[in-house]
Amino acid sequence: MIYITRRERFNAAHKLYREDWSPEENERVFGNCSNPNWHGHNYDLFVTVKGHINPETGFLIDLKRMKDIILREIIDKLDHKNVNLDVDFMKDKMASTEVIAVEIFNILKPFFEQEKVFLHAVRLHETENNYVEYFGE
Repeated sequence: MIYITRRERFNAAHKLYREDWSPEENERVFGNCSNPNWHGHNYDLFVTVKGHINPETGFLIDLKRMKDIILREIIDKLDHKNVNLDVDFMKDKMASTEVIAVEIFNILKPFFEQEKVFLHAVRLHETENNYVEYFGE
């Protein structure tokens, strides 16, 4: 089994806020992330797939194909968008980095299976110091 990772970047705004909570409770739980005027991040997305090397090509997966899938299915939908308002796969979901990573994994998994590789992990860096990793359920 071999693993290969592709990094992509996107910029997006979001807000962590529950409508059923008071502004004070949102501020207490989410701090600056509950800013009513939103806030943004420069995200780094790492997508890792695993499988066996194709003896004909020497590849696990054609990296251009991997890039195209990630750009089409994820980056084009998130880059320079408001996660809470503009991103279809985040509708009615908390726009935390954790939830975004899970949703990205769920979207990408079947596309990589079609390529005869398995999605191993999605790692999403929200800041230089904070990131989440999701390996599926």
